[in-house]
Amino acid sequence: MNRSFERFARKHRLAPERLIEAVERAQSGLVDARLGSGLIKQRVGREGQGRSGGFRAVIVLEVGKLAVCVHGFAKNDASNLNATELEALRALAKVLLRMGEEQVEAAVARGVLIEV
Repeated sequence: MNRSFERFARKHRLAPERLIEAVERAQSGLVDARLGSGLIKQRVGREGQGRSGGFRAVIVLEVGKLAVCVHGFAKNDASNLNATELEALRALAKVLLRMGEEQVEAAVARGVLIEV
């Protein structure tokens, strides 16, 4: 995850296990919404509740290779991304998807990306 998403997850007490579950569902083909340019949107449940009214995680995904949570929002705060947010996230996805394994590891070492 990036720092922005890490702050979101910490603020909302979003357990890492919930994020791992969302990524695993996506890796197995169960994607809630495909946003293009390697972006997906997955539902993530609140503690003790289901996924439908919980949170939404926007994830840069390359199956079997890379999954980075880059944006999160509560379903009751926003129903979807606006065009400006989507454009910015697609640009970020392109950068992340071009990174090699060594570049990802370096970003984790520098704290730019946080491993879950």
